[in-house]
Amino acid sequence: MPFLPYRQIEKLDPDFVIEKLSYFLSEDIPDKDITSDIFFAKDSYSKAYLENEEDMILAGRQIIEQITYLSQQPIELQVHFDDGDFVPSYSKIMEISAPTKFLLKIERTLLNLLQRLCGIATHTRKYVEIADKYNVRILDTRKTTPGLRVFEKYAVRCGGGWNHRLNLSEGILIKDNHIIAAGSIPKAVELIRMNYPLDFVEIEVENFSQLLETILLNVDGILLDNFSPTDVSEAVAYARSKKPDIFIEASGGITLETLEEYAKTGVDAISIGALTHSSKAVKMHLEFVKLS
Repeated sequence: MPFLPYRQIEKLDPDFVIEKLSYFLSEDIPDKDITSDIFFAKDSYSKAYLENEEDMILAGRQIIEQITYLSQQPIELQVHFDDGDFVPSYSKIMEISAPTKFLLKIERTLLNLLQRLCGIATHTRKYVEIADKYNVRILDTRKTTPGLRVFEKYAVRCGGGWNHRLNLSEGILIKDNHIIAAGSIPKAVELIRMNYPLDFVEIEVENFSQLLETILLNVDGILLDNFSPTDVSEAVAYARSKKPDIFIEASGGITLETLEEYAKTGVDAISIGALTHSSKAVKMHLEFVKLS
């Protein structure tokens, strides 16, 4: 696999998950569940299981496991799949016995989050299965839902994809606005190297003229933006002839239908914004088997 300089979200910090879930729940229940409080006693317990209505890749076990810390009363929880597992439709992902009002409190928030993340992981896996045949990595982007970036990038990892830079503080990517501000590509690279002489520097190029200019500079990676598959192949061949170890990434409107043509070009990675901004949520529900 090609060198990838960006930090990967391999696991979720439990304290971070609890903090986020607590905030999400406060959004749904800022005071109390005024309907459920009428119908269920405080000591009422129920059993339920989480079931998916379509084939999917799981992204969320590390979230499910933290819900026990959100209840002041005992909870029994069993999770039957690991993150990254293929889960056939109508599987029992988890089984839980907990206070009834607690289950009703977390149901919608938990489902909203898991449906979103499993949708991203499932969508990502489709890209990965194509790209893996050509030893190409599928990368996410910063096109994430505000407040959910860590979760969504973790979901990409569960689907077999890889994380591009987490935020603007991690990783140097020189884009068109930076080039305009500097006055030229060489000046932009010079400014960066003056301040960050040892860091990995990637530059986005939009045409062959910029590529020819960039390859002569001391950069570590090139992002080919909105190139056709044919142009990507030519660009890769030229770049490799000048600097064999340079990291080359393609991006820009690449879909499942066009992915294989890009994967054949010899690039190291392909970044797909649609992984996080356009993935369809997976259908799932919490089924109560005993409600008391």
